[in-house]
Amino acid sequence: MNNSIGYLFSILLLLFFSACSSKLDTGNINIENWKSDRYGCKGLRMQDLEELERIKNSFLGADNQELIKTFGRPDRVELVDKSQSFFFYFLEPSDKCDGIEIEKEPLRVLFRMNAISKVSEVNITTLNP
Repeated sequence: MNNSIGYLFSILLLLFFSACSSKLDTGNINIENWKSDRYGCKGLRMQDLEELERIKNSFLGADNQELIKTFGRPDRVELVDKSQSFFFYFLEPSDKCDGIEIEKEPLRVLFRMNAISKVSEVNITTLNP
């Protein structure tokens, strides 16, 4: 009886720790600047563009909770259908920035999420999905 309780406790502990998402490795990206630059209004995210381009494929397979813990809440989320959605993080000022007139589509990072909320593609672009 005592042995089965220990076994059950071990399984529950393993499930608990495997269910917790952790932060992703972001190389030399200044995450504090990133999180404080909602919609790219301050231009701080652009400082990390080169590093982001270098490591963007390392985020493939990450889940949506890992992205949120790492980069903060997305600037925009777009649900395309039941099988995919996009997380947008603006690198250049977007139309949500006060006092900034947008002349062109801002540069952004798009994380494409598949049906099980895993990153299947990362693009740095001015295009919408």
